Amino acid sequence: MTQGSAARPPMDSSMPPAVRETYGPTDLGSLPLFGGGFINFGHWQGIDLDRPLSESDRVRSQQAMYHHVLATLAPTEGQRALEVGCGLGAGAAVAVEEYGFAHITGMDIHPEQLARAERRHRGLLARSPERLRFARGAAESMPFGDAEFDCLYSIEAAQHFQDLGAFASEAARVLRPGGRAVVTSFFVPDADPARVDRLAGLLDTFATGLDVAHSVPALVTRLEGAGLTGVRATSIGASVWPGWDRWLAPLWEPGTWPRNFLRAFDEGSLDYYTVTARRPSS
Repeated sequence: MTQGSAARPPMDSSMPPAVRETYGPTDLGSLPLFGGGFINFGHWQGIDLDRPLSESDRVRSQQAMYHHVLATLAPTEGQRALEVGCGLGAGAAVAVEEYGFAHITGMDIHPEQLARAERRHRGLLARSPERLRFARGAAESMPFGDAEFDCLYSIEAAQHFQDLGAFASEAARVLRPGGRAVVTSFFVPDADPARVDRLAGLLDTFATGLDVAHSVPALVTRLEGAGLTGVRATSIGASVWPGWDRWLAPLWEPGTWPRNFLRAFDEGSLDYYTVTARRPSS
């Protein structure tokens, strides 16, 4: 920890009620919607969508989302990384077991999610306590010292962040000089204010405040404003939305949540991006 910079305590008051309720009583990672302990829409590239999809296809799509992001962080051998919004910890375990990180800290704002993560991965935590830990904290106020991590990544959590500027500042603070960040999630593709009302009309998660209609230009601007460089946003929607909708087809009728995610994508109101950035070396 850099002298004079105290680690910041978690902000209980920063957890929106919709986030508290959605991720509290129910283990979402055990539901058919997700499965396998992951909670993301999936990266479906390479999975045949013209045949009936199996539960193993669904789990593989979610693992593939982590593979996509972690490969973007390469080289990872011997690195210390922070996952912002780790959920049930399935992706943090993938990072430890498959990518050679020296250490992964999985951070989440929700205490019940963290308790599930610790139960689910008690064996790995016991075998390799120096390589994996879980910690409670908010994206906007991380309980870590300055320059504590070589890498930071976040998968399908940024739509819950309340303040992109505070997140960007914290990301820059906890990364060492030369450290890398990757954020992947769904964002509004432009700054058109009409998008907010449109998404609230299409998708319950935006209407209830569970998801926030952040634009990808706003995230890029906030990261650059925090001093990060080489910020680049790349759409991966074509590898996400069709497979997600295909998986939902037997479970949800057209025009219902959450199949309207594909509709929002087709209309240009929403897309899925991978955003990369780096803290300057000096």
